[in-house]
Amino acid sequence: MAADLSVSISVPARPPEFGLADLAIVVRRHLLLLALAPIFVAAAAYALTLLLPPVYTARTSFLPPQQQGASLAGALASLGSIAGLGAVGSVRSSSDQYVALMQSTLVTDRLIDRFKLMEAYKAEFRMDARRLLAANARIVLGRKDGLVTIEVDDSDRQRAADLANAHVEELRLLLSRLAVTEAQQRRIFFEAQLEQAQERLVRSQVALQASGFGQGALRAEPRAAADEYGRLKAEVTAAEVRVQAMRSSLTDGAPELQQAQGTLAALRAQLARTERASAIAAPGRGGSDYISKYREFKYHETLFELFARQYEIARVDESREGAPLQLIDVASPPEKPTGPRRVRLAALAGGFALLLLFSFVVLRERRRSTQPSAH
Repeated sequence: MAADLSVSISVPARPPEFGLADLAIVVRRHLLLLALAPIFVAAAAYALTLLLPPVYTARTSFLPPQQQGASLAGALASLGSIAGLGAVGSVRSSSDQYVALMQSTLVTDRLIDRFKLMEAYKAEFRMDARRLLAANARIVLGRKDGLVTIEVDDSDRQRAADLANAHVEELRLLLSRLAVTEAQQRRIFFEAQLEQAQERLVRSQVALQASGFGQGALRAEPRAAADEYGRLKAEVTAAEVRVQAMRSSLTDGAPELQQAQGTLAALRAQLARTERASAIAAPGRGGSDYISKYREFKYHETLFELFARQYEIARVDESREGAPLQLIDVASPPEKPTGPRRVRLAALAGGFALLLLFSFVVLRERRRSTQPSAH
């Protein structure tokens, strides 16, 4: 007797898919809740913003002095009339430096003490006052127009304007003690070089006068040759000064620096050949002593003239810059508040409430639809 064996395999039922039609049903079922709850939340958020103090925004802007890169390149390249030295390299604009200076701890602390911001911001520590001031003050550098704009938010309209203007005042005070601009740096550098060159020139002149004068010296080494030697030695020194100045702003592998070093090496070699030729041609000790003193004097005289010329160029460039900062807009007390933006905050609160409520309703309806019905 054959027995029929039947094997039954139970397959779990797939949960029904939750499509757009189901979403429409959920929305229609809870339409009143989805409409009224976000409106209530938005109204409550708007009411809360009425309790917030008004925020006033004051704005000021200024034009930083333009760096004169061409003047720097021309000044250094003209030291000793050395040809073929190339450009110094692009000089970075100082606008970013001015922004960084206004955001520095020194300027920030002066503003905190000047306007008693620790009391105004109710800050327990100075670092908290710095953080709040940084959040309320926006310093932006316009990349197209080059203007530096300062915007300050504050609950007091007068303090907002005073703080914005005080940023520029503190920057001017700081700049008066610093050599920030390229012309100021050149003027200070060449001023020191000029003082040293003047001292050496006076000493060489005294030594020349003490050496006496000999006709045989002039016959052995004409004056034109001595002048040429002094000029060549001065160019070597000027090239050394140029390389020193370039090393402060360029890396060792920069093409401009390598070219300047090559030119310096060539000038030193030419000077060495001239010195050897002069030593061979010089007759007696008396004439040679006078010639060496005369060449030393011409060297220091030429070098003094070069540094004096560059010092005057730097002074002219510095005076041409005029006031370090050219104020464009002066901050005045704002007429109406810029914040809080009550409508935007209320709309954001209502939209966020709608999103949360809709997600909650959909998840709840989907969980209910997937639960097995009790038999």
